[in-house]
Amino acid sequence: MARRARVEYPGAIYHVINRGNYRSDVFGSVGAAKAFLVALQETVDRFGWRLGAYVVMRNHFHLAVQTPQTNLSAGMQWLQVTFATRFNRMRKENGHLFQGRYRAIVLQNEGVWARVADYIHLNPVRAGVVSIEQAANFRWSSLADFSKNLKFKGLDPTAWMLTLGLNDNEGGWLNYVDRLTRNFDPSAEAVARLRQELSRGWAVGSTEWQTTLVKSIPAVTEDNSHAEYLEPMERKRLIWDARLTEILAPDILTCGERG
Repeated sequence: MARRARVEYPGAIYHVINRGNYRSDVFGSVGAAKAFLVALQETVDRFGWRLGAYVVMRNHFHLAVQTPQTNLSAGMQWLQVTFATRFNRMRKENGHLFQGRYRAIVLQNEGVWARVADYIHLNPVRAGVVSIEQAANFRWSSLADFSKNLKFKGLDPTAWMLTLGLNDNEGGWLNYVDRLTRNFDPSAEAVARLRQELSRGWAVGSTEWQTTLVKSIPAVTEDNSHAEYLEPMERKRLIWDARLTEILAPDILTCGERG
């Protein structure tokens, strides 16, 4: 049986998520949250990532990141191992900090990247940690960095900001926060819909783009517990859907001409 194929390519954009082992509050202390952010900054610099957004919650984190080189797996391994080593040394403990595999959802383009950035920046609001009016003041979020002009090297929202018609400056961030506040829908239905769309599956984008992408991914790769993979059945479904469309296209065109 073919193993799941890892989705990595130069310039890929990802929504990356991982949780504390057994959903533990691995970032429950100020010291732990700071240590993770230091490790994240080092990772972004070391691997040349473009980090578009992030948030660190008590028991999980979200990243919206672009990898100019094919090094998401290497970078995530370095980030999590480095943080775990420092955390365990600080606590004089041993053991795994994170649940098994992190989730890495591929994003089609900068427009989807912007939607994921919104989702990430509103995570503390949805969790009831801060109000929507205080979202920009949540200290463990890139929104606070952007709003207060405290960006570190590699924290770069320019690409997805431009899709919103905004610039990475004081005025642009005032407009962004206002837009975020006005468009926020706290209903359970909206929250569930966004979670399903932006935090589940293997990719966010059009069916055509997913089909093209999946055709370029090898059916068999080395297994890697630190990476996110595409299920073989999902790969087969996308390719079959594309082939079926090709087969039916002449008949659909004929039927349209008859009408």
